[in-house]
Amino acid sequence: MLYVDEGSILTSAGSAAGIDLCLHIVRRDYGAEIANRVARRLVMPPHREGGQAQYVPEPMSSQVDSGLAPVMEWAREHLSRTLRVDEMARRAAMSPRNFARRFRRETGTTPHQWLLHERVLAAQRRLETGGEPVGRIAEAAGLETAATLRQHFRRVLGTTPTAYRRRFSTKASNESRETRRPAPR
Repeated sequence: MLYVDEGSILTSAGSAAGIDLCLHIVRRDYGAEIANRVARRLVMPPHREGGQAQYVPEPMSSQVDSGLAPVMEWAREHLSRTLRVDEMARRAAMSPRNFARRFRRETGTTPHQWLLHERVLAAQRRLETGGEPVGRIAEAAGLETAATLRQHFRRVLGTTPTAYRRRFSTKASNESRETRRPAPR
């Protein structure tokens, strides 16, 4: 495990995992969108599952359109669709087996796990910024049903979509700020 969150006690496995823990704290306190912005500025994934190397074995390319980045960006734009490894491999002009190996080498995870995580992140953003029904959010994120969204949300974040919305909804935050303002005299 990269880090452990036991409520009032948090600990990480090392300095790189410390950054993962910091992103976890930002995500917990301020939501996925802010944590994702911080991760992008740090040029790192917003969440790592653990089990992968704690270093980058090959330097990252400075070209935006090199590697798997274009395929990953395309997949993020099409999360509501059923996305298969062979389709992503075709877009990368690779065989599915070679694509899966390269994907793991570049990201530290499998295409399936990466897609699942991206779908949960997409659901988090929608829960934070709108009042859509959970079932509609699940469909838009490519998780198909509210039950599937709840299952993955609980596994990845340790909470339910509804509880997450209550805690991180920008709409709810704005409403609570308005109710706390003192009445004009």
